[in-house]
Amino acid sequence: MTVYALKSRFQSMLRPACRFLAARGVTANQVTVAALVLSLAAGSLVWLSSGARWALAVFPCALFVRMALNALDGMLAREHGMGSDVGVMLNELGDVVSDAALYLPLAAVPGCSAPLVVMAVVLAALSEMVGILGVQFGGGRRYDGPMGKSDRAAAFGLLSLALASGVPRGAWPHVAMAGIVVLLVLTIFRRAGRALQGGAA
Repeated sequence: MTVYALKSRFQSMLRPACRFLAARGVTANQVTVAALVLSLAAGSLVWLSSGARWALAVFPCALFVRMALNALDGMLAREHGMGSDVGVMLNELGDVVSDAALYLPLAAVPGCSAPLVVMAVVLAALSEMVGILGVQFGGGRRYDGPMGKSDRAAAFGLLSLALASGVPRGAWPHVAMAGIVVLLVLTIFRRAGRALQGGAA
């Protein structure tokens, strides 16, 4: 069970907003760009404040809005005829850049392990690359967990909330980041295996 499994319910909640945006001529690509700009802004707040507690408290809200925008751009593309090759490329690149913009600044947060944060961002990018390769092998885009995009947002959101709450930092942030790294490695192997199975089917 991953956060991605809740996608259909989340989309149902967002459908009125999707119709509202479509009726006003907002395009899927504009929503994708908005998610990227939000990610850059949220990451910059964490970085420039050196992980101040107020910035870490705002961070989960930015993650939630980003996920909502990511869902909306896909819904606009599928349900309102806004899909395009440019949109697919923008969406995939935007996801990787947004992840880096959001999560790399956590390396500046006291108590967080910078090497583990960087490793997590690199592995997240690799997991998305492997997911895209599923299309090349004829099995479709892979979104498998246990640490897909939505799962990462939940994990980093909880981590930032805990840091913002003033919990004594000690070793637990390192353990949490190490857990995220391990789950990302498992995600890469799972996506690769299922992509290859799809190609062999």
